[in-house]
Amino acid sequence: MNALKHIPDFWVRALSLPVFFVLWEIVAAVLQSPVFPGPVTVALNMWYHLTDGHLVSSVLITLRRVVLSFVIAMLVGIAIGILMGSRRRLGLFLEDWLILGLNIPALVVIILSFIWFGLTETAAILAVVVNKVPLVAVILKEGAKAVDRDLMQVAQIYRLPWQERLWQVYLPQLYPYIMSAARSGLSLIWKIVLVVELLGRSDGVGFDLHGFFQFFDIASIFAYTFAFIGVILFFEMLILRPAERRLTAWRLA
Repeated sequence: MNALKHIPDFWVRALSLPVFFVLWEIVAAVLQSPVFPGPVTVALNMWYHLTDGHLVSSVLITLRRVVLSFVIAMLVGIAIGILMGSRRRLGLFLEDWLILGLNIPALVVIILSFIWFGLTETAAILAVVVNKVPLVAVILKEGAKAVDRDLMQVAQIYRLPWQERLWQVYLPQLYPYIMSAARSGLSLIWKIVLVVELLGRSDGVGFDLHGFFQFFDIASIFAYTFAFIGVILFFEMLILRPAERRLTAWRLA
């Protein structure tokens, strides 16, 4: 253990996943079970699905639903959260609504959405958005309540136009909360989208996973899962992290 102290943090983190996959391969080799394939088998299976093109098309279909649901849920949740946090009585009135929304199981919302609106794309997106909005609203409500009122009054005293007060004084204080809601929301939304596809759509990663489950094709289940996780991680590194660094740079200045 003492030897680990001399290893740079970069290498500690870089070795984490390789060690995980090595341990996975060892366990799979020991078990020799068709329901627990090793990472090599999964990688070969993923390559097969990539070359036939079906994995790429399914991931793109699911990603489209994830992005659309994410954008709508963030916009609606941010608006509701800011209103609740900046208007005390409205916040009190809607408080129990939020608690109700946070505690209704996602599966119930999905089923009701498909029953009420049919097995349509609109119903699928609506089910995901309804599940996500309360979480965003709760986070932004706390952010709006934490806004520095003195700073806003100073901006008003200097007679800054409302556009400048909004973009240069008010919203920058909410950026950490917005990014927190975005990051937690992304990890939640793609999981709900897969359930939506499994229950009521005829395409996408969730639909394919249901088919693999029926045939006990565990290797394909792992392959599709890791492929989509890879896409989400790429989205996180390419968009969310750079956006967070840019939006919160003023806090480090």
